[in-house]
Amino acid sequence: MSNNITNPFVGTWTYRSLLNDPDVSKQFNDLEFGSGTIKITSDAAGTLGGTIGGDTWSLALHGSFGFGSPMQVRFEGRGLVGGEEWIYDYIGWLVPVWPNSNARLQRSAFVGSVVRTIPHSSGKDGGTAPAGVVASFYAVRVD
Repeated sequence: MSNNITNPFVGTWTYRSLLNDPDVSKQFNDLEFGSGTIKITSDAAGTLGGTIGGDTWSLALHGSFGFGSPMQVRFEGRGLVGGEEWIYDYIGWLVPVWPNSNARLQRSAFVGSVVRTIPHSSGKDGGTAPAGVVASFYAVRVD
């Protein structure tokens, strides 16, 4: 069976996520949850694979995308980081093209939410990064 469905999420994206803290006086840098690169590949019709990672971590992606307005992507990131299993779940939506913009002024992006599915050690303070923490993210197309 040939795969004639175009997956607009396939490609390389710069990823940034932020904690959902309503305190407007909080410094922007204090809201950082994660950053890295997402590389999405097309596995088969309607599914995707790839990786998400940074300098010291990498997770394998497995998920799917769906048509709609806007188009949706959902995937799980799973991998060993420092010998410990990390699992995160992501859901996002392709940002529609604005009619009063153009390819020079608007880069492709998708936005959404990420949840830490299982706890793991925290590199920041030596404690535990708990499961259930939710952050917002955006990803901007590199290629």
